[in-house]
Amino acid sequence: MIAEASSPGSKQAQRLLRLYHLYRLSIGITLVLLISSNMDNQLLALANNDLLRSGSWLYLVLNILLVVFLENTRRPGQLFSLALADVLLLCGLFYAAGGAASAIGNLLIVSVAIGNTLLRGRIGLLIAAVAAIGIVGLSFLLSFSRPTSPTSPSDYLQAGTLGALCFAAALLVQGLIRRLEVSEHLAEQRASEVVGLEALNALILQRMRTGILVLDDQRRVQLANHSALSQLGQDYLDGELIDDYSPILVERLQLWFNNPTLRPQSLKIASSGLELQPSFIALEQSPHYQTLVFLEDLAQISQQAQQLKLAALGRLTAGIAHEIRNPLGAISHAAQLLQESEELNGADRRLTQIIQDHSQRMNRVIENVLQLSRRQQTTQQRLDLKPWLARFVAEARETATERQTIHLHIGAGHVTTLMDPNQLTQILDNLLRNAWRHSALIHEQAEVRLELFVDPDSQLPVLEVLDNGPGVAPDQQLHLFEPFFTTSSQGTGLGLYLSRELCESNQARLDFKPRQGGGCFRITFAHGRKQS
Repeated sequence: MIAEASSPGSKQAQRLLRLYHLYRLSIGITLVLLISSNMDNQLLALANNDLLRSGSWLYLVLNILLVVFLENTRRPGQLFSLALADVLLLCGLFYAAGGAASAIGNLLIVSVAIGNTLLRGRIGLLIAAVAAIGIVGLSFLLSFSRPTSPTSPSDYLQAGTLGALCFAAALLVQGLIRRLEVSEHLAEQRASEVVGLEALNALILQRMRTGILVLDDQRRVQLANHSALSQLGQDYLDGELIDDYSPILVERLQLWFNNPTLRPQSLKIASSGLELQPSFIALEQSPHYQTLVFLEDLAQISQQAQQLKLAALGRLTAGIAHEIRNPLGAISHAAQLLQESEELNGADRRLTQIIQDHSQRMNRVIENVLQLSRRQQTTQQRLDLKPWLARFVAEARETATERQTIHLHIGAGHVTTLMDPNQLTQILDNLLRNAWRHSALIHEQAEVRLELFVDPDSQLPVLEVLDNGPGVAPDQQLHLFEPFFTTSSQGTGLGLYLSRELCESNQARLDFKPRQGGGCFRITFAHGRKQS
């Protein structure tokens, strides 16, 4: 039975034991003061004065000795003996004070409750049983030892109630302690799991091939894993300004801050000789405006990406060169010979010139696709988009049918950007014809509107191509820019894919924005300046 007592070795058990010692000493000192000051005349009316005084002094002296010799006991047997001795002494004081009419019975309930915080199971209930038997038995003994003062039925009821409260206190305290232990065990288990997950996350971060940096608002490195240190050719970066070690990375970061939609360009690290692709994420929940930086080694992933992309583009360009370029050359040569004929009037010569112009445009399309497959650099020029778009719309209106209209709206001032004009022409050709086709699905007159403006947040030029067609279903919007995905039975699924590729090669961004009453393709240019 003694083995069922809980081990008091924990810090919490030691604190409870010290509290128990303090409680018993406080009770002993209070009883001695009451007895010595004669403030207990009403209490001593039914009490054995000499026995109560002797018992109070004995209770105080014994508890002082117990505190000295059992201050930090760790043995369940000693704890049981301590609780049992306390209950027996209080039972003696209960008898000496006159039974249930005194307040000693309440002290027994408190002692049983505190004892059950240190003892568990049946051993704790044994202490409650001793206290209950003592209260009830001594109440009956007092009734026989005082024949001149018979005990009333209410005294027996009070004694029985005190005995029941001893068991209730023991069961309640044990239940609370059991729940507390479960909660503590669960908290310790969760804390251990958190520590394990933290160690696992740290290990994963250090083992990842992708370089990871965490920068604060002053661009000081707060975290750098092993891959990032290796890629940047450094041994230690924590607490250092990244500006001193990689100015080109800071430049990419600044461009990303100015235009978060822009895909950052790769950077060459001189110290390590690696070409890295950075990407940035703002940690919005962080109070220190931290930025998470990912650095991917393009040397490891470029082969796989290049094989997948160039394999498709290689097959495409081979087919274009064989199936389109040769017939296109014949058409262009025939139009040139026809234009030299003296029998043609002015209108016919204009038509042959249109054939020549669009033959050259188709040839540029082929050249651009070949350029993508060969990873050649684009030739960017600073374009004033207002006159350039006006010329593009004028040419588009000449080739449009009677059921195709195009409108242009440009904000005030001149908006300039860096862009390859031939590739921008190809992009807008694809978007314009796509918009006309969708608008004609539900309208007899297909209308397209071009809007050029400066984004008020990023201050970058934005060109929107809007149609009044049926729009695009939400499940299809995710696949619009995938190669060979098309919503038309006559389409090839390459127009939007090539348009986005051409935009990205010019550091611009092409997105689809759903709206009421049609669709909207938005080009966000990477560079721009608005002049008033």
